[in-house]
Amino acid sequence: MTTENSHNAEVSSPRFEFRLFGNDFTALAERMAQLSGPVPERVQERRSDEIYIMSKHNDVNNIKIRYGLMDIKVLLRTVDGLEQWEPLMKAKFPVDSGILVNHVFPALQIRISEPGERVYSLDDFLTLIATNADLQAVDVRKHRHGYSVNETICEMAEVDIDGVKVVTVAIESTDIEAVRKTIDDLGLTGMENLNYLQGIKRVIGMIDKPLAN
Repeated sequence: MTTENSHNAEVSSPRFEFRLFGNDFTALAERMAQLSGPVPERVQERRSDEIYIMSKHNDVNNIKIRYGLMDIKVLLRTVDGLEQWEPLMKAKFPVDSGILVNHVFPALQIRISEPGERVYSLDDFLTLIATNADLQAVDVRKHRHGYSVNETICEMAEVDIDGVKVVTVAIESTDIEAVRKTIDDLGLTGMENLNYLQGIKRVIGMIDKPLAN
């Protein structure tokens, strides 16, 4: 689903994802680099400042803002520990209140008083989020390094989550068997798959658990 003011970027097909969070994956990143095939220059190294909208009631919709674009992905299903995520909505700020009421608030699994017929800038939206005790806007700064192992999309990223520095490694593909093979080739079988929602919630204390590794 896309909104009437959706960004023109290509919407990808649902992907199976496997992700780790921890403090040091240097050896794993070196292994990825050794096994990696060619990757486009534009994804070899990327930096971005993002805002994740966290809700105490939501664990199935990943909601983030990057480059003024709100992006929502939904968790479709979990197969043998691998999560399949599908793009649900992309909307560029400013957004109409109808987009918040019909798409964003339901994805956060909360009820907010009708904001009225108006257009919301990014600052307006973040102010609205700040008024709800069950929500939190989290600043996330990423420095990503891209690889391709067994034709899966792989990355290692240094991530700053509201001032807390962590490292994450991810494997993604529409082909679940390719993801499984890459997990095995990288020696990651049996490790906890931890998506960004869960990783951020653990860092900010919304979930009382340590990071996986």
